[in-house]
Amino acid sequence: MSRSLDDVLASLPEERRQRVEARAQELMDEVESLGKLRRVAGKAQVDIASALKVKQPSVSKIEKQTDMYLSTLRSYIEAVGGQLELVVRLPSHAPLRLQRLGDLALDGAASRTRKITAKRRAKPKAPPG
Repeated sequence: MSRSLDDVLASLPEERRQRVEARAQELMDEVESLGKLRRVAGKAQVDIASALKVKQPSVSKIEKQTDMYLSTLRSYIEAVGGQLELVVRLPSHAPLRLQRLGDLALDGAASRTRKITAKRRAKPKAPPG
């Protein structure tokens, strides 16, 4: 005869049952996508689009991306009402929180864009024909 999950949990010692319930809650609190994060925050894509000053289809595209700039992710998280924290976990070291990495990435991208634009302006155009 099979037992239900409730029966199994009820047969566990109280301390073990509390640990199981705590871990179950941790797993339920995790989000698997930006879309789910947005829904947990009670926001619609149009709300995020307005905060990011883009159109709603752009928000949909961001939510479907598997790879993006940290600055894009940070902006999205802030539009949802959150704050992005990057934590590095190294063996035999306490967790390290990276500060301003998204800002540095954004500054670097802007710098590269300025350099490319300057090169294009400086390059003489070939004569026709």
